[in-house]
Amino acid sequence: MARPREFDVDTALDGAISVFREHGFEGSSAQMLVDAMGIGRQSLYAAFGDKWQLYCSAARRYGMGECAVHFDGLRSGARAIDGITAMLRRVVETADQPCLGVSSIYEFGASRPDLTEINALLARSLRDAMAARVRDAQREGDVASNLNPEAVAEFLIANIAGIRVAGRGGADRASLTSLADMALRALR
Repeated sequence: MARPREFDVDTALDGAISVFREHGFEGSSAQMLVDAMGIGRQSLYAAFGDKWQLYCSAARRYGMGECAVHFDGLRSGARAIDGITAMLRRVVETADQPCLGVSSIYEFGASRPDLTEINALLARSLRDAMAARVRDAQREGDVASNLNPEAVAEFLIANIAGIRVAGRGGADRASLTSLADMALRALR
């Protein structure tokens, strides 16, 4: 009879996320992972499979959490543009922290279909939510009506990635804020 799991899977995944965010897949050793997760190697492999399966699980959990925070930002404020602005401001505030979503794309591109599928699903969900808010902002007169909402959403996602890269590269808050402000001005 198998022993019951003696750890919280989500807590362990959060530990793996912290390692993968900072070191990427290749730079993360099994020892770093088990130390951060607070579990033994056998438990890691029994619960998550191999390191790649753990990485995919971590990328999915991290991405879902990030999307949820972006959705909350998008829904905030009296007007749709306020929500779009809040989402970008939050990215500026956290741009010095590593983003597992962006780094997974840098590390693997589209070379790993399972990871590409995870990232594509999350991106589609975020793009759809952004496009909906852009449509709302167009109805409210805050975003140019001749802009394609899906293209605007793609533009915002690209800007978010750029702000995160600039933040990790050491850009100061004023520079990052300026990038977000330019993105917002492009919508008018």
